[in-house]
Amino acid sequence: MTIETNSNRGEVYSVAVVISEPSAFPEMRRGLQPAFRATLADTEKAIKNAVEDSSMQSILFDLDSVGDGARDGLEVLQEIRAIRDDIVLVAMTRSREHSIPLHASQAGADECVLSPVDYQELQGVLARAIEKRAHEMEGRRLVQQLENKSAFCSLIGSSSAMQKLYQTIQAVGDSNTTVVLRGESGTGKELIASAIVQSSDRANQPYICVNCSALPESLIESELFGYEKGAFTGADSPRAGLIESAQNGTLFLDEITTLNPNLQSKLLRVLQERVVQRVGGRATKKIDFRLICATNDDLEGVVRKGQFREDLYYRINVVPIVVPALRERDGDLPLLVDHFLRNYCAATKKPLKTVHPEALEILEEYPWPGNVRELENLIQRLVVMVSGPSITPEHLPQNLLRHSASGQEAILIPEDGVDFDAEMERIEVAYLNAALRRTGGKKSAAAALLRLDGQRMKYLCRKLKL
Repeated sequence: MTIETNSNRGEVYSVAVVISEPSAFPEMRRGLQPAFRATLADTEKAIKNAVEDSSMQSILFDLDSVGDGARDGLEVLQEIRAIRDDIVLVAMTRSREHSIPLHASQAGADECVLSPVDYQELQGVLARAIEKRAHEMEGRRLVQQLENKSAFCSLIGSSSAMQKLYQTIQAVGDSNTTVVLRGESGTGKELIASAIVQSSDRANQPYICVNCSALPESLIESELFGYEKGAFTGADSPRAGLIESAQNGTLFLDEITTLNPNLQSKLLRVLQERVVQRVGGRATKKIDFRLICATNDDLEGVVRKGQFREDLYYRINVVPIVVPALRERDGDLPLLVDHFLRNYCAATKKPLKTVHPEALEILEEYPWPGNVRELENLIQRLVVMVSGPSITPEHLPQNLLRHSASGQEAILIPEDGVDFDAEMERIEVAYLNAALRRTGGKKSAAAALLRLDGQRMKYLCRKLKL
């Protein structure tokens, strides 16, 4: 058997041999030559040095060299894998227990061989494992490189719309300017607010997020502004509000247009005077914070309707940032799909799934009225519900398929094909029955409705037994 290794190409692999009997090492070294440069690791310090050596490509680990047998060696194997995910680990054991190879794999071993070993076979096992791991690591590096180019502070996207957004975030990050995020529901305004905070000099200070529409009307004032003892029934002790909690940091008010007129007035005073007054209190407290707001409403429209104070509008609309809808982010959908697949497959401890090209084409044609949130929810559901490794058009919801030319094809022609003659007959029956019902069973009138001559109408009725 000829083994294609790096030595055939003028290179030599490196392998650390972990055994408890140094006297056996010379034979192992000769058995692994010339494809491998073997190093003995027979002490705890030597093993540690081998693991920490970034140039070490593989470790041949004798499970029987640690503790009382193979099972004790599995723990050490697991520790090595936790430290190095790029190194190839081949477990070696004299044990004939059927469960040992499985346990070795679970502990992080790439392969498991029985001792005494066939060195020619071992060279092949090691060489193939090293080449496979090298390809995997290169793949990871390329994915990471792509993600770095298309990601910014947890935001994913490389489209021109997102690149422009990244530049805007960086421009406003270090300032103390009030920002209002404007865009459709589900576009990720909270993530963008977080990215602005991460890019600012207040990144290590409190960051308080408030969804104004989620707080009950009876509680929102006390939650925002705090209260003094005795301010209302149940106020047994004073409590700072969310605005006060944002001292020296950032306050993010999502869906700000849902605040009632009284709260809008109180918020305006906070922004003008930079002081906060608790419910039931008389004293005011100086407050320093940065305000970021968000809304999916037409701000100018709600101002015209008298639903939002005009003076507050001018206070918050200092730097408006329009967040693009998913349908406006050309080329970003595959990146987002890949991102969500990785996240939810990892979260559910499932092997990474892929999306069939036809299914991806359908996803790209859909307008996504719910934006990134709708896409994320769909991918999460598909990860849970699809049992196989690939997501195909048949797994997608009908509302997506109806919006897509590819989807229409998937509906018309399922994966296992279709009986064309049977489908055509079914359509003929449906049209003829509909025409006969409309004309009260009169075949001549039905023929005229379907633009058929009388003879063909009679033939079809006899053929289809109508």
